[in-house]
Amino acid sequence: MRSLLKRLPCLAAPRRGCRCLHSLSNPRPLLSTFSRLCDDGPLPAALALLPDLAAAGVRADPVSLCRLIKLCVRHGTASDGRLIHGHVSGASNTVGGAPHNSLFVSNSLVSMYAKFGLLDDALELFGGMPQRNVVSWTTVVAALAGAGGRKEEALRFFVHMQRDGVAPNSYTYSSVLGACGTPRVLAAVHATVLKVGLDSDVFVRSSLIDAYMKLGDLDSGRKVFDEMVTRDLVVWNSIIAGFAQSGDGVGAVELFMRMKESGFSSNQGTLTSVLRACTGMVMLEVGMQVHAHVLKYDRDLILHNALLDMYCKCGSLQDADSLFKRMPQRDVISWSTMVSGLAQNGRSTEALKVFDLMQSEGPTPNRITMVGVLFACSHAGLVEDGWYYFRSMEKLFGIQPEREHFNCMVDLLGRAGKLDGAVKFISEMNFEPDLVIWRTLLGACRMHKNANLAAYAAREILKLEPEDQGARILLSNTYADLRQWSDAEKSWKAMRHQGAKKEPGRSWIELGKQVHVFIAGDFSHPCSAGIVQELNRLIRRVTDLGYVPQTEFVLQDLESEQKEDLLKYHSEKLAVAFGTMNSVEGKPVRIMKNLRICGDCHSFVKLVSKSEGKVIIIRDPVRFHHFHDGVCSCGDYW
Repeated sequence: MRSLLKRLPCLAAPRRGCRCLHSLSNPRPLLSTFSRLCDDGPLPAALALLPDLAAAGVRADPVSLCRLIKLCVRHGTASDGRLIHGHVSGASNTVGGAPHNSLFVSNSLVSMYAKFGLLDDALELFGGMPQRNVVSWTTVVAALAGAGGRKEEALRFFVHMQRDGVAPNSYTYSSVLGACGTPRVLAAVHATVLKVGLDSDVFVRSSLIDAYMKLGDLDSGRKVFDEMVTRDLVVWNSIIAGFAQSGDGVGAVELFMRMKESGFSSNQGTLTSVLRACTGMVMLEVGMQVHAHVLKYDRDLILHNALLDMYCKCGSLQDADSLFKRMPQRDVISWSTMVSGLAQNGRSTEALKVFDLMQSEGPTPNRITMVGVLFACSHAGLVEDGWYYFRSMEKLFGIQPEREHFNCMVDLLGRAGKLDGAVKFISEMNFEPDLVIWRTLLGACRMHKNANLAAYAAREILKLEPEDQGARILLSNTYADLRQWSDAEKSWKAMRHQGAKKEPGRSWIELGKQVHVFIAGDFSHPCSAGIVQELNRLIRRVTDLGYVPQTEFVLQDLESEQKEDLLKYHSEKLAVAFGTMNSVEGKPVRIMKNLRICGDCHSFVKLVSKSEGKVIIIRDPVRFHHFHDGVCSCGDYW
C-alpha cells in the first residue's frame, strides 16, 4: 500500500492555478456540498470534490467519508476506493497508517478493500493501524474466512485478536465458524462459544449449524438446532439447507414440515433447499406442494430453474415442459436443464430439438448445455451427431471442450461398442485421463463383456487411486459376466483382503409424503408379507406374457434355482410390487435406485407395465427408464 500511495499525486497542497468553486476563506459550502454528495451521490461528483477539499486545506468529517466509502462499494471500483484512501491518508499526512486519524474511517477502508476482493491491501492497511477494535478484527477475520484458501489465516487472526486483548463478539464467532475445516477445530471454537455465553445468540447458532453441516455432521448440527429456545427463519433455512446439501432429503422435508407447523413462512432460500431435497429423493408429491409456494415468486428465475430441475429429475416431463413454456424469462440454465432433462429421460431426439430452438431464440449455449447435448447423443447411440457437436462446439459457440465433454465422448463410443475407438480417443487427448475417463471406459467394457480391456482400464484406475474398490467390483463383475469364475474370485479376494464390501442394491419410493426403502433380499419392511404376495402375483402375470428369469445377470457361481431366487428379490422388484399394490389410477409408479438397473429387472418391469396397464418410472444414477405398455423409453439401450 505504501508503494501505491507514493504513486498518488500529493493532495495535501493546493494545485497551481486551481480555481476552487468555493472560497478558501469559507469552506463550509464546499463541505456541505461534499457531505450531500456522499449521502446521495452521484459518486463521480463526490470524487471530483476531493482535490478541491485538499486545495482548500480542509478535510471532511469521518461520517461523510464513511458514507462516501459505502457509496464507492455500491457504485464504484477499486480505483475509486484507492483514490479515497489516498485523499484521507494525505489529509492526515500519513502513509499506510490510520487515515484521517479516525478508527471509524480506517475500519471502513479495510472493509472496502475486503469487499473489492483486495485482501492483501486490506491486511496491509490493517497492519498499519495504531489502534484496532473488535470491528477491525472482525472485518479481517470475516474477509479471510469467506475467501477461498485463506481459512487458516482467519483462524490465526482470530487467535491473535484475543491475544491482543480484544474480545470477539457474535459477528466474529459467526464468521470464524465458517473457517473451521476439521471437526477438531470446530469443536474447539464451539467450546469457546459456550464458555463466553454466546451459544444462545441466534446468528452464532445458525453459523454453528452451517459449520457442522458443511463437515457432514448432521447429528451435531441437529443437536444445536434442537437446543435452541427460539428460532427464526435464518436458523430454519440453515438446518434445512444443511440436510438437503448433505443428501438427507427426507430429513430436510421433515424439517420443512415442522417449520410450517411452527408458523414460519418460507422464503426463496427455504424453497430452493426443499426443491433440492425433493429432486435428490424423487419426492414429486412434496415438490408439487412446494410449487404452490413458488407461485408468489413468479419472477424469481432461480426458483423457477430449481423447480424445472425437480420436475425433470423426478421424471415428470409433462410438468417440466408446461413450466418451461410458462416461465416469464429463461436463461442458459433453464434451457440447459430442459436439454439435459429430456436426454436423461430417454428423449434424446426431443432434447436435440430443444437445443436447436435454443440456438434460434435462446441464449448462447454454455459448457453445461453441451454436456447435455453430448449425453443425449450418447444415450441414443447417435455417434455421428455426437462427433459433429463435439468437433464444432468451439467454432460455433466459442466453447473449448473440457474434461466432462471428453468423458461424454468416451461414453458415446463405449456404449456404441466402439471400444477400440474409445481407447484411441483417450490416447489422443491433450491432457492425462483421470479417474472418471477410465471408469467410463471400464463400464463400457463390462457392458460389452471385454475382459482384457476391462483389466487394462482397471489397472489405470488403480494407478491413480489404489484404494478404489469400485474398479475391482466392475472388473470382477465383467469376469463373472463371462463366467470366468476363477478371475472373478481373484478380484473378490483382493477386495476382501482390504475389507471392502459390495454396496447392496437399494430402491425407494414415495408414498403419502413418506419414503419407503427396499434392499435386495431384505424383508424388514412392515408390509413385507403383502409385498411378497404381490410380487408372486406379478411374476405369474408376466410369465404368461413370456417372462423368463435371465439368470446370466446373477454374478455368482450358483445353481439355476438359487440364481432365480436371488433375481426375484432384487430391490427394484420389491419396490415395483409395493408401488403397484398402493398405486392410484392414472398416476405413475416412481422409483429411485442407487445402482444401474439389471437386464432381468428391466425385462420384468417392461412386462409389468403392460400386464398392469401402469406407467412405471425408474431413475438410476445415470438416467430414467419410463416403462409403458411393455416398452421402455431407453429403447433397451442403456
